Amino acid sequence: VQLQASGGGLVQAGGSLRLSCAVFGRTVRNYVMGWFRQAPGKEREFVAAINLSGNTFYADSVKGRFTISRDNAKNTGYLQMNSLKPEDTAVYYCAAGQLGFNYWGQGTLVTVSS
Repeated sequence: VQLQASGGGLVQAGGSLRLSCAVFGRTVRNYVMGWFRQAPGKEREFVAAINLSGNTFYADSVKGRFTISRDNAKNTGYLQMNSLKPEDTAVYYCAAGQLGFNYWGQGTLVTVSS
């Protein structure tokens, strides 16, 4: 299984970005998908996840601003990020799995300027 994340970039505070995670080799509908991030000098942290039923889960720090979704027809997951803050600056990783997140994509850098 391969995951390819894209969509990162530089954005001003208050702006929006949409990250994509294309999944190759498996059908995304059979997997829980998640997004994690790692800021400079910090540990990787959970951001959001969507389970097989479409239920979503968010870290408190992004709740109400970020939305995770999945397009089964395109075999792709998404993370819509609105009202971005400088503290959202990090490398964002997508992940997928059935019992835990077994598969990880490469990171995509999100930089939010103040």
